[in-house]
Amino acid sequence: MRSSKTRDISSQPAWLQFKREASLVEVFRSIVVPTTGYWKKFFAFFGPGYLVAVGYMDPGNWATSLSGGSQFGYTLLFVAVLSNIMAIILQALCARLAIATGRDLAQACRDAFPKFISIPLWIFAELAICATDLAEVIGTAIGLNLLFGIPLEFGVIITALDVFLILWLQNKGFRWIEAFVISLLVVITACFAIQIFYAKPEWAAVMQGFIPTTDIVKNPDKLFIALGIIGATVMPHNLYLHSGIVQTRAFGKTLPAKKEALKFITIDSTIALMFAFIINASILILAAATFHKTGQTNVTELGKTHELLGPLLGIAIAPTLFGIALLCCGLNSTVTATMSGQIVMEGFLHIKLPAWLRRLVTRLIAIVPAVIVILIYGVDKTAFLLILSQVILSFQLPFAIVPLIIFTSSKKKMQAMVAPIWLTITAIVIAAIIILLNIKLISDIIK
Repeated sequence: MRSSKTRDISSQPAWLQFKREASLVEVFRSIVVPTTGYWKKFFAFFGPGYLVAVGYMDPGNWATSLSGGSQFGYTLLFVAVLSNIMAIILQALCARLAIATGRDLAQACRDAFPKFISIPLWIFAELAICATDLAEVIGTAIGLNLLFGIPLEFGVIITALDVFLILWLQNKGFRWIEAFVISLLVVITACFAIQIFYAKPEWAAVMQGFIPTTDIVKNPDKLFIALGIIGATVMPHNLYLHSGIVQTRAFGKTLPAKKEALKFITIDSTIALMFAFIINASILILAAATFHKTGQTNVTELGKTHELLGPLLGIAIAPTLFGIALLCCGLNSTVTATMSGQIVMEGFLHIKLPAWLRRLVTRLIAIVPAVIVILIYGVDKTAFLLILSQVILSFQLPFAIVPLIIFTSSKKKMQAMVAPIWLTITAIVIAAIIILLNIKLISDIIK
């Protein structure tokens, strides 16, 4: 006779396993959603999108945008637009999955697939987070070095302190984490606004850069940077992060309440990602207007950018503004990446660890390889490593996107909140574009 547990599981054809503990249990449904008032509801859902947006402007993104702007001027602005559109659609699917099923993407993979599929997906997710963290801890360390002269290897170790920062903020409530992240985003925006003002870009050429050209695909160098921009923008860890943190909102469990929650969460993430696009475009425009314009087409190192900005812009404070923005960006990115690591580890493996230990483990996964890389290759190779980390992320994307599309297009799993056909087709096209670009890049590398 089968056990009651076996009977219960077999009665759920949509999932191989029951949903177990909630995502980010410490803050799960901790933010109350008002039942009346449009703007009250809007502000109740305001926040998660900006944590997601952080991943779209991390130090790895800086490296690819600076390299693209200095080498090719404004040409790759179209790629930034394209990748941002991809991001908006995919993040909306993540929110839909979380609200409809109560699962984050990691939990959904664990509950839907047998172990011989879910375990490799977990490994790929961890590799993506390692690549993300490598870029972020290096970026933070460079920011500390530029502003305070701290050696890179020590700066990387200092980034471990974000473990305690997250613990302190999360103990005060998830709203404190959101306020911290948004405050640093405001500082980053102000820094770039001042630099763009003094860079005086050619706005006609900027507009031209938003028009697509086939040369991006035909030129292997441009394709490498373009794929890096996509990898830096549409990041695998953000798909796991968003599907976890939207569940910090205590929205209703009825279908109308869930649909309303999806509406507000999608608005929040779309606005936040448009904000992230402005930052990303600003980085590329700044590089094109200062470096490409003056014939310095090989500026890829963040340290060299910091050194050259002052003389080229004609203001002494420019390097400091760049360093401040980079440090703020690195701090933000390490916070959100650590949370992503927690969601992935708990979701796929259902490991029960103390909060401080979970965060310390995910941070060490990034710090150890970062220190090794810096000690072996030194400061001069950090830009290439940052760009390479983003290309690796792009390779990992299909392993997160494809399951996401499978889940959100399934009537059994999503029930009344299944993704409409047009949205599923659009997501499939996005996945196909990324996979084809990866194949093209691999063939170019082999040649």
